[in-house]
Amino acid sequence: MTAFVTAAMLYDLVACPHRVTMDLFADPAQRDEPNPFVELLWEKGSLYEREVVAGLQVPFLDLSPYAGDEKERQTLEAMQRGEPLIYGARIQVDGLLGDPDLLRKEGAAYIAGDIKSGSGEEGPADSSKPKIHYAVQLGLYTDILERKGLSAGRHAFVWDIHGSEVPYDFEVTYGKRDPRTLWEDYLDALHMAEAIVSGSEESHPAYGAVCKLCHWYSACVRRLNSSDDLTLIPELGRSKRDVMYNDLHTITALAKANPRSFIEGKKTTFKGIGPDTLLKFHDRAKLLKTKDAKPFLRAPVNLPIYERELFFDIEVDPMRDICYLHGFVERRGGDSATERFVFTFAKDPTPESEMRAFSEAWTYMKEQRPCAIYYYSKYERTIYRKLQEKYPDVCSKEEVEDLFDPSHAIDLYNDVVKKATEWPTWDFSIKTLAKFLGFSWRDTHPSGAASIEWFHNWVETRDPAVRQRILDYNEDDCRATLVLRDALEALPVVPRESE
Repeated sequence: MTAFVTAAMLYDLVACPHRVTMDLFADPAQRDEPNPFVELLWEKGSLYEREVVAGLQVPFLDLSPYAGDEKERQTLEAMQRGEPLIYGARIQVDGLLGDPDLLRKEGAAYIAGDIKSGSGEEGPADSSKPKIHYAVQLGLYTDILERKGLSAGRHAFVWDIHGSEVPYDFEVTYGKRDPRTLWEDYLDALHMAEAIVSGSEESHPAYGAVCKLCHWYSACVRRLNSSDDLTLIPELGRSKRDVMYNDLHTITALAKANPRSFIEGKKTTFKGIGPDTLLKFHDRAKLLKTKDAKPFLRAPVNLPIYERELFFDIEVDPMRDICYLHGFVERRGGDSATERFVFTFAKDPTPESEMRAFSEAWTYMKEQRPCAIYYYSKYERTIYRKLQEKYPDVCSKEEVEDLFDPSHAIDLYNDVVKKATEWPTWDFSIKTLAKFLGFSWRDTHPSGAASIEWFHNWVETRDPAVRQRILDYNEDDCRATLVLRDALEALPVVPRESE
């Protein structure tokens, strides 16, 4: 029997089409153990949904006690009766199966909605847009309603973690420069899912940031390794791999190739890949295929010279929308004997506790200046801007911008690693690079996702050992940044041959 295309399937497909294939056809014995953070996300999502439903101030029909065909029958009968709001529905048609959290009557028909424990939109506040992985789910529900003659139009909604109703209009274009609509994005995802389900299209794994939380991680990495897949080259993702595949389908093939044979003027024969990018990928392929390869600089890097240095890292729980830890390793005169770990911790998941931790961290950083500040990626700056907006009494916008002025605050990832270095590694995460340099985390499974899970445990149990685990992990992240900073200063400069 052919499987249904479901909303959950489309949600996964947006991140990785191959996960859909594996879920449908792979041997379940190859699955990794469930990731505790992913389980926490599901738990928090279910809890939030129950809280929202329990707090509804309007009458609704609850179909959550039902399952399967009976739930579907009850849903259709409820719509035929004209119930104004239906919770826990089930609808299906033409091989499409949906379980919308909500069906709301508009006029003589219905629109679908979901309750989400995240924000209903993504991007900066002044240019936010609907989340595509939410949109494809809502698109499926809307499509089913439309095919059954029960749709009030191509629009839907999300009730999000902020208590807002976020509209999803499937027929509005993204903008003047992008005439696509959410409906077109939904149809693309649907057609791909239908092709995977029917077996008419074969998907392939691709290495990316989303992989490490997936239950097929180990199985896919084994296959990627054995097939020498191009996506093991940093920043060469699925779409670039696919346009190169007919001519260069392995890392070895790319390493041995003459990349200039694919360059024609200011373009390459690969759509969407420019000459400089192709040359960069060629260099990385050669590094990955060279035994005992060493990282190097493409150009000299001048790091700021200060007597005092701060290596900075924060921990944030996006489910509670709280920054719960600000950590620093302080060093003076480049002397390891002077290193010390300083932190501020929000012991409660409350605005008051978050503000206190932010204020203490801000005061500490002000007291250390003048100093060099090192961090890894724009995340710290983004969160500090957000914290300033939430707690303007702590500091001003101008003070935050001054704190992150690149003359003394260095984003090692964007300003140095991505711009000026090459490494014989699959990615450029701080974990990967620091481990390559010989640094070890004390925890056996260190990750930002794990830290969020530990913070959840701390809030529930107040176990001092859990709190210490969070602090140790953060300190190790800060120290990894220090190790990387020192290594960057010592790397040789190897210009590209054409340079």
